[in-house]
Amino acid sequence: MEEKQWIDYLSAIGSIATPFLVIILSAIGWRLRKGIERRTELEDKLRNDRIEIYNNILEPFIVLLMSDEAWATDKKNKNKDKNLHATSTMLSLEYRRQGFKMSLMGSDDVVKTYNDLMQYFYDEENQKAPSRVKEMLKHLGSFLLEIRKSMGNETTKLDQWDMLEWWMSDARKMKNGTFKMEKSEEPVN
Repeated sequence: MEEKQWIDYLSAIGSIATPFLVIILSAIGWRLRKGIERRTELEDKLRNDRIEIYNNILEPFIVLLMSDEAWATDKKNKNKDKNLHATSTMLSLEYRRQGFKMSLMGSDDVVKTYNDLMQYFYDEENQKAPSRVKEMLKHLGSFLLEIRKSMGNETTKLDQWDMLEWWMSDARKMKNGTFKMEKSEEPVN
């Protein structure tokens, strides 16, 4: 008889506690869902901001690496030196602002590879090195690869040279060390 009474008490407590437990679990689930939605929304906004910043940061490199003929086809570029334009863009206050924004919003790896790329440009010894073009492109390819990863392609199988091949005809030759400089017959390693 005493055993039946104990089961009745347990059953009564369970009947009373069940609605409270359901309410508490529902509230926790709602808070978790709202947190995930908010994070997703912020990540989407950040992604759009990052795309704009990355485009602005990459623009001078695109100009530097485009052919003179392609540069000249745009009427607003007539009689303008593309190298001077790219260099002055990189030295501008607005470019520095974009770099600052990227350092705040970009992933750690994006910021690190951008730093490597810019440090390569700042080092005057690199300006004289025969393998300058290959090294600069390697840094640029690494930067592009990290941007790709930060945009959601974390498991990409591409390497820095793969990031350059679609717009650069000699990327495979540079990667394999068979590219020859125009002014020199020595291969770039």
